[in-house]
Amino acid sequence: MNIQAFAERCGLTAHTLRYYERIGLLGAVAQRDNGHREFGPRDVAWVEVLQRLRETGMPIREMLRYAELRHAGDSTLAQRRELLAAHAAALEAALQRQRAHLGIVRRKIAIYDEQIAQAPRRKRA
Repeated sequence: MNIQAFAERCGLTAHTLRYYERIGLLGAVAQRDNGHREFGPRDVAWVEVLQRLRETGMPIREMLRYAELRHAGDSTLAQRRELLAAHAAALEAALQRQRAHLGIVRRKIAIYDEQIAQAPRRKRA
């Protein structure tokens, strides 16, 4: 598929995909005889991984490192696992912080609910 169809399939813009390609996140993309990029199912799967990493807050430099390790082959399996394990630990810590923040917000909502329930009701005119 061409870059426009690929962008639509992945939910990204063609600009973002070109950027990812330029900085090395996409690796070598197949090209047609006319020089146009030709994306396939493996490219879709890889971009889905990149999207997950980005959406979970992984910095581009770490994504680049992961892409480099992936490109280097199976000799980097342990390093890729280590990188993802560190990211998972950071995500878990962030989730714990978010749960604590959510608890505070919910407690504040409960206080407002109680105050609203106790407030004198206005008479309808």
